[in-house]
Amino acid sequence: MILRVDKFLSQCKIATRSEIKKMVKAGRIAVNGEIIKKAELKIDSDTDEVFVDNKKINYEPFVYYMLNKPAGVVSATNDNVHKCVNDLLDEKKEIFPVGRLDIDTEGLLIMTNDGELSHKLLSPGKHVDKTYFVRVDKSIPQELVSEFKKGVDIKEKNLTKPAVLNVLEDENSAYITICEGKFHQIKRMFLAFGLEVTFLKRLSMGGLNLDKNLNPGEYRRLTKEEISLLKGEIDE
Repeated sequence: MILRVDKFLSQCKIATRSEIKKMVKAGRIAVNGEIIKKAELKIDSDTDEVFVDNKKINYEPFVYYMLNKPAGVVSATNDNVHKCVNDLLDEKKEIFPVGRLDIDTEGLLIMTNDGELSHKLLSPGKHVDKTYFVRVDKSIPQELVSEFKKGVDIKEKNLTKPAVLNVLEDENSAYITICEGKFHQIKRMFLAFGLEVTFLKRLSMGGLNLDKNLNPGEYRRLTKEEISLLKGEIDE
């Protein structure tokens, strides 16, 4: 990508553009081993090497994390009452959660500063599948499999979109896959049939599965393959 040195360094969160200009005048910035004299110098972020105080700066405009969200933490960047998911990550960039999980819901949450990817993943027109493990207070009738497949009346204008329900052997728990994200949707779907959700955990979003090695509250960067997988979901 071709861009100016000052923009390159500001996107890397090294300093503001005005501060970078002062750093250039002080001879603190070099490109490909040579001290530069202009902050407006254009470089190729893929091939040129930029150094600040002899330290190489790697260009990374976007970051992507997988977080195993614990219960009791809100899916927000800041909150006056509760701990936020951003508090769990040691990241200087201004990242945010892709969508929301209820405060008592656990599991997979993607964190990024890529607004375009986030917007597309959450777009109603994309119908990105999300799979959850759910436990309720009573046995789940098998007829709910077909009821969920038809769509459920959760007291909105339209029924929910068809959902896939797989009831497990203990009959109080199941896997459910939905392709939208209405407010408290899964809880309201079960409540429509007199069942109260007692535990909910998101296991996957699109083709991305929650890393089983991540304990609640832990996170890791997505691999290049996982990022490509997510981007493939929205480009299909």
